[in-house]
Amino acid sequence: MNIATKIASQIKQFPQGKTFGYKDLNITTDQYVTAAKALERLLKKGIIKKVANGKFYKPENTVFGELKPSEAELLKPYLFEGNTRIAYITGASLYNQMGLTRQVASKIKIASRGKRIYVQAGNIKATPVKSYVEVTNDNYRQLGFLDALKDINIISDLDPKAAVVILSNMLKEMPNKKLADTIKYALVYPPRTRALLGALLENMEKNEFIQVLKESLNPFSEYKTAISKQLSTGKNWNLV
Repeated sequence: MNIATKIASQIKQFPQGKTFGYKDLNITTDQYVTAAKALERLLKKGIIKKVANGKFYKPENTVFGELKPSEAELLKPYLFEGNTRIAYITGASLYNQMGLTRQVASKIKIASRGKRIYVQAGNIKATPVKSYVEVTNDNYRQLGFLDALKDINIISDLDPKAAVVILSNMLKEMPNKKLADTIKYALVYPPRTRALLGALLENMEKNEFIQVLKESLNPFSEYKTAISKQLSTGKNWNLV
């Protein structure tokens, strides 16, 4: 089976609306030039559509016409290399999904440890930020949670009381293993993030998890956060 036939066969198996890049095609890097020519022919036939350089999707046709992939699907090729997650959405877009803000971001932020990811795909624009630890499919939600704590003072139209409820509920939903991992990741975040996490956990009476956070902080430093007044435990963590 030649490369063009192999690629066409793979794409035929893709569900409609799926986005993909060269690394999803099970080809070697020395086959990219031949693959590009094969993809160009499929583009001309309308079998696939182009999102951006090296990024494509299989269009979904309905009685109402062609449906474009969702924003999440369009971004997927940038967040994964093959089946391995390397990045996640953060910033205002994420905090909107979490319910912490009503702000709709004009640009999306994509966090990755090893890559600077820019996106210009139709109306979707994204800029890179560096994640604090290596991103995996198991930890990206926890890293997004810690990002929210880190950025709590700059989240637009934040309701402090609602924020405490939302963040506490997210912590409650974490199994103990995930919670322990979240604390481990927090140790490489700024001190204010660790102090706020400790205050939230103590407020929930999750005291068995807080000692390592307490020991990581300077006992003479103070940390100003937008939700300090909503936490009775804040004073124990020098939140002001």
